[in-house]
Amino acid sequence: MWLGLGIGVVAIPLLAFLATAIGSSLPLDSSLLGMGFLWWGPFFAYLVVAIVLASRPTTTRTGAGLLLAIGAWILIGAGVCVALIAQFSSGGY
Repeated sequence: MWLGLGIGVVAIPLLAFLATAIGSSLPLDSSLLGMGFLWWGPFFAYLVVAIVLASRPTTTRTGAGLLLAIGAWILIGAGVCVALIAQFSSGGY
């Protein structure tokens, strides 16, 4: 489980960076469907891989760790967001 959690905590921000980098390199007149697929596609692929690994008996713990990493990043992201809001609202930036 710890292996999957470690992989997931590293992979999720890398997927976000990759999706943002690919999406920002496209011309502005690209379709919204294509932009949505480029942004959400890697995350859906991550979720499918995590569910498949969690459902197989030999890789259940790794898949569970990958699924737990999604929740961990929600908590980490919320903490970073609150810290940034508190920093900027106090005038110290």
